[in-house]
Amino acid sequence: MFAVIETGGKQYRVTENDVITVEKLAGEAGGTVAFDRVLMVRTGADVKVGAPLVAGALVKAEIVEQSRADKIIVFKKLRRKNYRRKHGHRQHQTVLRITAITA
Repeated sequence: MFAVIETGGKQYRVTENDVITVEKLAGEAGGTVAFDRVLMVRTGADVKVGAPLVAGALVKAEIVEQSRADKIIVFKKLRRKNYRRKHGHRQHQTVLRITAITA
């Protein structure tokens, strides 16, 4: 059984006990989160595709930790103009463990 959920403007294919990293969600480690924006659910040979959402479908997850992604470097330069700007950025993210999928 798997489901396709949407959060943070991205789509994730999840099954039970999967550990995924998503954009930051509110909550502390050990808390729970429920996703009602389920786009598709597959149970065996039975496939339910929403238009755009599957009615009554719910995916529950446990928050494992709140963390930050690896640093990326943003570098801007204009040649021959002596213009250089260097910035670093670390995106906040939430690590989730999928606990239940209900269709």
